[in-house]
Amino acid sequence: MSQESTSETTSFKPTLGLVDATMLVAGSMIGSGIFIVSADITRNTGSVGWLMVVWLITGFMTLTAALSYGELSAMFPKAGGQYVYLKEAYNPLISFLYGWSFFTVIQTATIAAVAVAFAKFTAYLLPVFSEDLVAIDLGFMQITPAQLLSIVVIVLLTFINTRGVNSGKIIQTTFTLAKLLSLLGLIVFGLLFMKPEIWHINWDSATMWDLHKLNLDGSIESYTTFAAFGAIAASMVGSIFSSDSWNNVTFIAGEIKNPQRNIGLSLALGTIIVTVIYVMTNVMYTGVLSLPEIASADKDRVGVAASHVIFGNSGTIIIAIMIMVSTFGCNNGLIMSGARVYYSMAKDGLFFKKVGQLNKNSVPEIGLWIQCVIASLWALSGKYGNLLDMISFVVVVFYMLTIIGIFILRKKRPNAERPYKAFGYPFLPIIYIVMGMAFCVLLIIFKPEYTWPGLIIVLLGIPVYYLIAKKEIVS
Repeated sequence: MSQESTSETTSFKPTLGLVDATMLVAGSMIGSGIFIVSADITRNTGSVGWLMVVWLITGFMTLTAALSYGELSAMFPKAGGQYVYLKEAYNPLISFLYGWSFFTVIQTATIAAVAVAFAKFTAYLLPVFSEDLVAIDLGFMQITPAQLLSIVVIVLLTFINTRGVNSGKIIQTTFTLAKLLSLLGLIVFGLLFMKPEIWHINWDSATMWDLHKLNLDGSIESYTTFAAFGAIAASMVGSIFSSDSWNNVTFIAGEIKNPQRNIGLSLALGTIIVTVIYVMTNVMYTGVLSLPEIASADKDRVGVAASHVIFGNSGTIIIAIMIMVSTFGCNNGLIMSGARVYYSMAKDGLFFKKVGQLNKNSVPEIGLWIQCVIASLWALSGKYGNLLDMISFVVVVFYMLTIIGIFILRKKRPNAERPYKAFGYPFLPIIYIVMGMAFCVLLIIFKPEYTWPGLIIVLLGIPVYYLIAKKEIVS
């Protein structure tokens, strides 16, 4: 049988169980963010109480969205996940704009950012990979060893995932368990060896709810009441990025056993586990570092600063290994699941035809390699960090649209089979929508540089959609 005919007749194989799916949720969420973004949150909020509130709000929104997605995942247990939900609730244009944004920036730039984070922390152990060195000087741009290593990691994980979902599953489950255990260990040791004087200053009832801007030099600036809401929204850009990608498990629905049950359960379990760990990690930070130390951590690497206090000089090596494990496992989950969205788009005639075919190992190999190329280009560009700030807004907009889709589908298809119904419907989904809208509006007002570039990326997809709709993509 020819390779082409094999590709056409091969179908996804449901080989992932509940534990595997839960590890994909948790593993895709935990990258390097939890070790870094608390510095910026602390600078924006200036108090331990509001630092925790930002993480708790983000955790609540993430869990609420995950519980809501459970209904959609049970109704449409197909590869593509959120892309499919948007198509079913709205129309092909809306789902294409999501897929377009996902391919051009959301998934690919995230893969690049996580891979470069892996490389940067590898440099703590092997300085030859330092981001401060120049490996290749092209004149118009300089390429660092960290960027080259990040591309090697992206290519390696892409190759492993072309060998079949079982290969990716083994890496995902192993690395996610390792990072969960290491994070728990860091929390335990941090709480055991916390500094009472630091803890009492940070958690002083007279100051813990004093919301203000904390500058790098230790000085503070007060907010007006309205500006304070803007500061909270700006703080949440980092926490939302750190908590994102929980929905990746929905993209790989075709390869999950009993998806009607296991996707919803894995979403709930994974997001709960990560939210608890994130909050406890930040509690640990406030027990070993003063707020000015958190805010002014070198290159925002709060995890490194905390680990150095807990473990001494060996702390840097310990946290570097933890982040390497964390980012490697995170990227495996992102790479594994992302290509399934492009597969679904291709099946709808909205992407290259070949991407809609599976290889002999029952995975969308061409989609994986195209994703690999774009992610590698982002890694080379060095611009992914700014893009990720911009897309937090876009990500929340699409989450809101998807959750609103639950209400639309309840009206459009009242008799459709719903093996699982959104927990707390309609109240929790409405709360998420209101909170999401508040977040987006505040960013538009106070941080427009975080919003309009992301909107431009989305809107550029409109002419692309109509061009594709009129002309079949060359295979």
